[in-house]
Amino acid sequence: MKFSRPSLKRSEKSALKRSEKSIFGDTPSGPMLSVRFLASLVLILGGIAWIAYYYIGVRPIAGFGDDDKPALDPKTFEAGVVTGWNFVGDLQEYNYLIGFGAIMLGLMIAAHPSTPLGRGRGVVVGMLGCFLLGLLWICTYYVVGTGDHAQDIAIFNDLEQKNLFVGIAFMAVGFTFATKWE
Repeated sequence: MKFSRPSLKRSEKSALKRSEKSIFGDTPSGPMLSVRFLASLVLILGGIAWIAYYYIGVRPIAGFGDDDKPALDPKTFEAGVVTGWNFVGDLQEYNYLIGFGAIMLGLMIAAHPSTPLGRGRGVVVGMLGCFLLGLLWICTYYVVGTGDHAQDIAIFNDLEQKNLFVGIAFMAVGFTFATKWE
């Protein structure tokens, strides 16, 4: 006796595909937490923490002068004191390169299809988010950072013209998401 396999009709196949879709209409194509996604989160959060620790805990109150020595503290007229870990203080403005570099690398790793930001609607969110963040960074620098009270804005005051590199870098990372868009 010969048994035949039951075949699904076209309407049953489309109903099966619709049931596999998530709430947002994207098919689940990978785990929510992968090693790549966790590595990207560690890099992004580590970059933010590095910049915050440098700015709050290590950097002299008055910043660094032109000769790479701490500038005079405007209240006491004494040279600013580098506190915290000595090697972080010795890096001075390279701390921003390390921090923003880790953030950008984490975002680029998150653009891989094995992460939630690298597939489905996450690609659009990541792409537009990076584009808008870069644009906002540059506009904020030009509107507020070049005025009379530019020294009042944290991080912007140390980076000065290098703020343009940060904004453009966020936009460039947005293009890594754009290449994954289907």
